[in-house]
Amino acid sequence: MSSNDEQPAAANRDAANWAKLVSRLKVAQVPDGAVNLNVDGRQLTSPIQGFGKMWQKTYVVRLPGERVTPTELIATWRRQFGEFWPKGNHFYAPLTGIEPGDVALLNLRMPGGTTLSTGVMVLYADEESFTLMTPQGHMFAGWITFSAARQDDETVVQSQVLMRASDPIFELALTMGGHRQEDLFWSQTLGNVAAHFGHPDAVVETKVVCVDKRRQWSRWRNVWHSSAIRSTIYMVEAPIRAITPHKRPAA
Repeated sequence: MSSNDEQPAAANRDAANWAKLVSRLKVAQVPDGAVNLNVDGRQLTSPIQGFGKMWQKTYVVRLPGERVTPTELIATWRRQFGEFWPKGNHFYAPLTGIEPGDVALLNLRMPGGTTLSTGVMVLYADEESFTLMTPQGHMFAGWITFSAARQDDETVVQSQVLMRASDPIFELALTMGGHRQEDLFWSQTLGNVAAHFGHPDAVVETKVVCVDKRRQWSRWRNVWHSSAIRSTIYMVEAPIRAITPHKRPAA
């Protein structure tokens, strides 16, 4: 095969790792125990569409290379992604697992015992990395990439977030302790991944950089889609749903 033939073939293989362009999200199947709220019909949001300051957060843990290869680690992480999350938080992946274009539902534990319902879409996935992107109303507008790579005799595992708070309410929440909680969440997650591969005492390194200190005040209307507000309303309406079980939550 000539080099000209190899280039289109490589491009086609890479294209298969990306999700197809969608205008609005659609949840194909709702797993048992999940709440399909704040996902169906929502558009995806990048940091450009967010409200708050833009942050890049990187969490890294290093494992002995002989314990696991990058491809083995990512294969396990994609297959058991939600199992590595801190207790009380739930990631409901489709039956296919984490594949490009898949939409997953999230039920997240919030202060005060409330549950925030939202979701993510798998933007990209290959043998050594995968990226999730957030919909309108999520806590932040952006994406998070999970990856593994070999460096010398180590397998370096990383989660990297590029984000802005979606709206003024979430920006305030992040300022008043939300950033610390998020850092703890992903630090615990990587620690759980390391423990799964026999390295429970691994140290997770955290690096946080403010990429843009400006707040995009023109995006304050994002609060209309707030998953926090809509999740709270959904919980308050629980007694009504108990007597009208046919009622479905609004997207």
